[in-house]
Amino acid sequence: MKLFPSQIHGHTVIVPVPTATSRVRQRGYDQSVLIARHLGKRYDLKVSELLVRHGQSRQVGSKRDQRVVQLAEAYTVRNQIHVVGSHIILVDDVMTTGTTIEAAARVLKKAGARTVDACVFARAE
Repeated sequence: MKLFPSQIHGHTVIVPVPTATSRVRQRGYDQSVLIARHLGKRYDLKVSELLVRHGQSRQVGSKRDQRVVQLAEAYTVRNQIHVVGSHIILVDDVMTTGTTIEAAARVLKKAGARTVDACVFARAE
């Protein structure tokens, strides 16, 4: 994965989009966290798990309107002080409709992030 130079400016923090805890327990790891850590090392950027996921609903197979409802209040921010004024780069493994990224970005912007960009490993169709 590669970030564009225009994505890295000011106080940039890489934030993985949290995976449902049931999936993490099943796999033994959170792939978004692993990708975020890789990017953090590669670009010498801080990685912080600032988002908390509520609920265990899986997005796989859901239509966009179902995803919007499922994700309406799926995330909250921990340590808001680390968000205020920051440029956030959200990292997720797969993007299908974009609703997960939109929901996470909305919460981060509401918490005071200056800007939010996204970086995804794969795009599903």
